[in-house]
Amino acid sequence: MELKDKIIVVTGAAAGIGRALCVAFASEGAKVIVCVDQDISGARKTSNLINGIAIECDVSSERLIADLIAKVEKKLGPIDLFCSNAGALIEGGLEASNEDWQRLWEVNVMSQVYAARHVVPLMIARGGGYLLNTASAAGLLNQIGSAPYGVTKHASVGFSEWLAFTHGDAGIRVSVLCPQAVRTAMIEGNENHVSTLDGMLEPAEVAVSCIEAIRSENFLILPHPAVLDYIRGKTANYDRWIGGMRKLNRHFNNI
Repeated sequence: MELKDKIIVVTGAAAGIGRALCVAFASEGAKVIVCVDQDISGARKTSNLINGIAIECDVSSERLIADLIAKVEKKLGPIDLFCSNAGALIEGGLEASNEDWQRLWEVNVMSQVYAARHVVPLMIARGGGYLLNTASAAGLLNQIGSAPYGVTKHASVGFSEWLAFTHGDAGIRVSVLCPQAVRTAMIEGNENHVSTLDGMLEPAEVAVSCIEAIRSENFLILPHPAVLDYIRGKTANYDRWIGGMRKLNRHFNNI
């Protein structure tokens, strides 16, 4: 899909990958970019950079996402591309609280379900549309040090797959973004995290990968090419992969 003259919604747009996506879409000539975030001050800063529109929204609320989509469609026009980019991370394993699990489930997974539930039927009715869901390499490989993050990002990838094969024949295109470390607030102060082993990308670099994938309508976006080799190694020999992850877990838990 070409992005020129398109109406695009980006959640998690106050900073990081979300802001970089908005800037990249503007450079491609998008007609309107709606910068969505619970941090309305940050969303306005992003919108001011690109002459976009800032809207405050807690993406964990289905009602608010439904209202957001309805408002954009009524006042600005049909949404061509909806980017469910908002995400959250907490560290922890079995000791992680139910509240933390629920928060990550709502932000990392259900926000994408809510967006699709309310925008996909509209897109299908007019012949198609595009969804970009931000997951993580953790959604393909898992996350040392955070069970809730690894599990919810797996769910994000799985939901994106389901959307792609269930609604592809109706004109719905889907891409899922799965980077390793990106220089955002999520990684700030933890620059030696396991996810940085293959280098840390700038958000603008990730946005370029997204532009290329959307233009080619590729499902899987891997800004860190090494992730593809890791996926292949995982599926080729699961036990060996588990062993390698155990080794990494020992190393990073002993730093």
